[in-house]
Amino acid sequence: MSLPHRLLAGVVLVTLSTALGLVVAVSLFLTSSRTVVLVGHDTVVRPTLSGDAIVQTGPLLPDFRFRDVGPVGVTLSLGKTEVGSIEELVERYAFIATDPTAQVGKVRDVVVDMAVSAALRGLGVGLVPVAVYLLLGRHRRGQLFRGLRTRQGLLAFALLLCLPVLVWQPWEADEETQEEQGTWQTLAELAGPEVELPEETRDIEVRTGPVTTQTKRLVLSAIDTYDRSREFYSTAAEGAADLDLREPEDDETVALLVSDRHDNIGMDRVARAVGEAAGATVVLDAGDDTSTGQPWEAFSLDSLAGTFEDWERLGVAGNHDHGTFVSTYLADEGWTMLDGEVVDAPWGGTVLGVDDPRSSGLGNWRDESGLSFAEVGSRVADAACDADEPISTILVHDANLGREALARGCVDLVVGGHTHVHSGPDAVEGENGATGYTWTNGTTGGAAYAIAVGSKPRRDAEVSLITYADGRPVGLQLVRLRTDGSWVVGDWTPITPAP
Repeated sequence: MSLPHRLLAGVVLVTLSTALGLVVAVSLFLTSSRTVVLVGHDTVVRPTLSGDAIVQTGPLLPDFRFRDVGPVGVTLSLGKTEVGSIEELVERYAFIATDPTAQVGKVRDVVVDMAVSAALRGLGVGLVPVAVYLLLGRHRRGQLFRGLRTRQGLLAFALLLCLPVLVWQPWEADEETQEEQGTWQTLAELAGPEVELPEETRDIEVRTGPVTTQTKRLVLSAIDTYDRSREFYSTAAEGAADLDLREPEDDETVALLVSDRHDNIGMDRVARAVGEAAGATVVLDAGDDTSTGQPWEAFSLDSLAGTFEDWERLGVAGNHDHGTFVSTYLADEGWTMLDGEVVDAPWGGTVLGVDDPRSSGLGNWRDESGLSFAEVGSRVADAACDADEPISTILVHDANLGREALARGCVDLVVGGHTHVHSGPDAVEGENGATGYTWTNGTTGGAAYAIAVGSKPRRDAEVSLITYADGRPVGLQLVRLRTDGSWVVGDWTPITPAP
């Protein structure tokens, strides 16, 4: 074969391979789907080329459409969740919508992952013609091309061209559904001119059939919750920057302690703003990030992980974080979840922590079942006292879990939450003459019992600031956000743990 013929064959082969790969990749991408936990639901994510994001909420609520979200659109089909009533579900949607960054990022990551997967499969299919061309060799390729000139060859080629159509079956069509009979209208059109809507919500579209008074009431209630929640937490986050907080010295490290968030994602950006104002670079999570520890609450963990993704992060699970879901999820997001082993701390000392035994059985230490609270506390003390160097901090959900370690004089500071009421710092003299301290943070989510979701905290929301120097705690400060939006900043209290 002459050089021009070889070049022509190469161009044809590359063109065919590229076209086949693109067709397969795009087809696979547009027909692919992934199931993730989104806004508290098991959600099926499907990419589209519409450029719009459509949220299919199910049979009891209207669907929503967000126009022109990007070059690739998406359809989100919400499935199973845990909720007490439709009203509670709508309130949850509205609350999450006040800070959707984590949920939007999750969808974006899933769509990108599907696109990469489809592209790799398309590349594999696109290479098939090249592989076949090379495997056949010049002689067999000549026989094949000569065979195409015969009747049998033409028939085989025609059947090959029909194969994609037979797989596609464009003549198949679903019956027209009630959903398709609905029409889209903006929230501004649905609410009417007499209702004043937040500017960013006016162009969100709702799929409506014969809209009932009940449906309209739920939608307007959600908008009201969204507006009040966004205003409260945004104002709080802005105000946190102006708080009179102690600033660390050059050789000091500040850690932000949060506890008992109970799904209140609104407080995450507020807590971060407090930490930034105080120069914090570490976050300690004392647990109860959820109310039940179930996968539907992943939206809360997504928010927490996204808010502090560039900080050093350590945590434990609380008694409401039932099972292993919370600890595993946060560990997968890059958190250091303490499990009863002494680890190096970001501030230079060492830290020890363990999940609350009332939320998960701890095994041989963690794998044994039925360990009591006191037994786990004793094992925490054993681990602290057997360490090669003094433990600067024990992080637990309930500070009482570190009581025995303090009594033995094996730790400088025990911090926790659980009670939703602040206490400390309380000095404890150990049996060996050492002095340690205990500190309990209130509820960062402003939770009443295990519920914190709402347009504002249900009770005062608190975070704590812990200052470390030379690997040891040297001071504590409480910061409280009242339910009326005002701030209470406690005095920075120096502590002097004695070895």
